[in-house]
Amino acid sequence: MKAIAKWLSWHAGLAALVGMALVSLPLRAAELVMFERDGCVWCARWDREVAPVYANTPEGKAAPLRRVDLGSTRADEPGLAAPVRFTPTFVLMDEGREVGRITGYIGDDAFWGLLGKMLAGMDSPSHRTRGQSATMERK
Repeated sequence: MKAIAKWLSWHAGLAALVGMALVSLPLRAAELVMFERDGCVWCARWDREVAPVYANTPEGKAAPLRRVDLGSTRADEPGLAAPVRFTPTFVLMDEGREVGRITGYIGDDAFWGLLGKMLAGMDSPSHRTRGQSATMERK
């Protein structure tokens, strides 16, 4: 009986260690990386028109937003297909690699349409596709 209790105790401890190790591993899920810089009027417009609702949309849940300030950071993010030169630039990353890019912001209809098209090309698509596309670079 003591041997069984000791065995169970050891395995429970091992399971807890494995669980903690898995939780600490970085997830490589989809994310939308917004490259911005201070003084960018189009970034400010996106902040007014889209940012307040983004996290609550299906798109925001499928690809949470991460911001990168080009004024203080080089845009040499791992997994980028090409350097980011203009702001705002929205890069959809999945499993650590770029799968699509929106360069610039001309309005919320175009943004949602382009993002919807990029997400639709992934395994777990989001189907919000209103508006017409402006420019989208697909990788």
